[in-house]
Amino acid sequence: MTPEEFMRFLAGRRSYRRFAQTPVPQPVIDDLLEAARTASCGANRQTLKYLVVQSPDMVEKTHAHVHWAAYLPPEQGAPKPGERPVLYLAACQDTALPGGSDLDLGLALGSMTAAAWAHGVGSCILGAIDRPVLAALYHLPAQMTLCNLVAFGYPACQSRVVPMQGGDVKYYLDEQGNTCVPKRPLAEILIGRV
Repeated sequence: MTPEEFMRFLAGRRSYRRFAQTPVPQPVIDDLLEAARTASCGANRQTLKYLVVQSPDMVEKTHAHVHWAAYLPPEQGAPKPGERPVLYLAACQDTALPGGSDLDLGLALGSMTAAAWAHGVGSCILGAIDRPVLAALYHLPAQMTLCNLVAFGYPACQSRVVPMQGGDVKYYLDEQGNTCVPKRPLAEILIGRV
């Protein structure tokens, strides 16, 4: 992959919230887990554990406890039946292991979603979730703290970066129902060069 191809790859790896109802094959799921497992982490502590939620019944039960796209009206932001994720991965912190870190979680989720996109699978990292309800639904052991869910599926829409207008960070849907994600220009994020 050339540097230009890699930059295009990163630009395409956005959050997706509408999915085709095609199952994600087990070898792809295994790659997602492998990407998270081998991600860099502070002091090589490896304190994160994962739960694969893939049975249609559990995916549906999970969906009921996820809050989607806060910037959009619910009728636009939440995937409708026939557009919902076909797979969730729950990222958990094992509190029996010392040194858990939000940075480690971010690195693992970034690696996982990049691995998904390499297979053409879209994702959405979800933090607005009903953690106590989901932990009980999943029968998580007491030492496992549910950090985030990641929704996966083959995209049924497009998601793209657009120039920011007037400092507004809110993503929105275009006329075709595709997600537009405003990003600050480089001149606004670069403090300087020393």
